[in-house]
Amino acid sequence: MIEWINEVTGMHEIASRHGHVGNHMLALIHWFMAILFVGWTAFLIVILFKFREKNNPKASYSGITSHFSTHIEVGVVIVEVVLLLGFAFPLWAKRSDKNERPTGEEVVNLRAVGEQYRWTFHYAGKDNMVGMTSHERISGANPVGLVKEDPNSIDDFISTNELVIPVGRPVVIQVTSKDVIHGLAIVPMFSQQDAIPGSEIPLWFVPEKEGEWNIVCAQLCGAGHAQMVAYVNAVSSEEFDEWNASQNPLLPKEQ
Repeated sequence: MIEWINEVTGMHEIASRHGHVGNHMLALIHWFMAILFVGWTAFLIVILFKFREKNNPKASYSGITSHFSTHIEVGVVIVEVVLLLGFAFPLWAKRSDKNERPTGEEVVNLRAVGEQYRWTFHYAGKDNMVGMTSHERISGANPVGLVKEDPNSIDDFISTNELVIPVGRPVVIQVTSKDVIHGLAIVPMFSQQDAIPGSEIPLWFVPEKEGEWNIVCAQLCGAGHAQMVAYVNAVSSEEFDEWNASQNPLLPKEQ
């Protein structure tokens, strides 16, 4: 039923564990806005009909003395405050709390590095430990700036414009940028984070549905913004492990 409503109303499908909470919040806001639209439209029609020139040939400069519309406006403000303080702020606080960040062997750790106009996904490799990076090490052969002296970087690898993730396992992404501000928006996972140069901001979720969807840049990042398209590919845990094991390390062994 929920999927049918989402399809009819143009809502995105839910592919992450926490997506239902975000979808519920969006549904509340949309229904509230729909009620406001119908209510204020009906009110406007009544006003246009009741105070048309035929019934009121002489203009009244005192206007309506009733405070009915004021009470309605105050009620709308109260509902908006409840939605903001009662739902949006607690949800945001939980999603941004470092103590809520998943940990353990099952977690997939990686980085998402934005640049004009592509996404580079830097995976931790078999040891699940992301190697140290430095902007001074960035080059054509080393697009994420891996520090070769760090032992955790030996098995790290990258994927350009394709984010492969396992279903049922937590995914923690450190989001950053090389040049300007970008926005990593993985819509079916109900997850989005700005990519800011010089900062690494964590983003985490648990995929719960296999499939492939677009990843869009949520910030206007330049003339080629519309071409900055990547993909998220959610696969089974077994398929992810096979894919992960088949990738070649970014840094050659002799380094």
